Amino acid sequence: MDDTEAVPRLTRLTFHGPLGEARAGAMVDRLARTRPGTILDIGCGWAELTLRILTAVPAGTAVGIDHSAEDLARGRRSAAERDLADRVELAEESGYDTARGPADLVLCLGASHALSDAAPPRHTAEALARLRRLVTPGGRVLLGEAFWARTPTAGELGAMWPDAHAGEHHDLAGLVDVATAAGFRPEWIETANADEWDEFESGYLADVEEWLAARPGDALAAETRTWVDAHRASWLRGYRDVLGFAYLTLIPA
Repeated sequence: MDDTEAVPRLTRLTFHGPLGEARAGAMVDRLARTRPGTILDIGCGWAELTLRILTAVPAGTAVGIDHSAEDLARGRRSAAERDLADRVELAEESGYDTARGPADLVLCLGASHALSDAAPPRHTAEALARLRRLVTPGGRVLLGEAFWARTPTAGELGAMWPDAHAGEHHDLAGLVDVATAAGFRPEWIETANADEWDEFESGYLADVEEWLAARPGDALAAETRTWVDAHRASWLRGYRDVLGFAYLTLIPA
């Protein structure tokens, strides 16, 4: 990779996951209806959804935690632009055994691995047990979690990430069963659609693809080109239409 010019990163993404504007708006409306006074966002990235909820709940405050200093800085800039900086703290810290919370609304979108060191899929149950302790009575948890939309073939597994295996994820029904076993009732069950997935995957690579297109044959960009090509192949030949992503709005029972 050319160290003299940084590769742009994720500027085409509004959310760091397969989440479209229509679904995000409906989520904000549904979660704001409970008027959460405190919000905890685990693995918040740049905290776009949390900032939108804060806008809809003028009395609320939020804490977001993540390991990425770059994403957190983006979130702080966004909060300042929306006059929300005094109502949200974005901290670079681990979610594992976090002392933050309990909160009226806890978001954990694609970050259950931050709450458990167990191997998949057991980490999901451990994460949900911790989320159950982090939410106040009568509050809500919004969990975003991957699941198998169908059983992957051997060829699809071979095209995915290293050591991918069919037992790595639950199916949707199994994922909801794990949530109820952890002490939740599912208020709302929804899954990302194909358009949301395509928008996310394209947006995830778009900045880098544009950067590479301006450097054909550049040996200094070879490492980046190899990584991008491998990720695209993993998506298109491996998990596209196989891996799903569920958004579960959960009520502590």
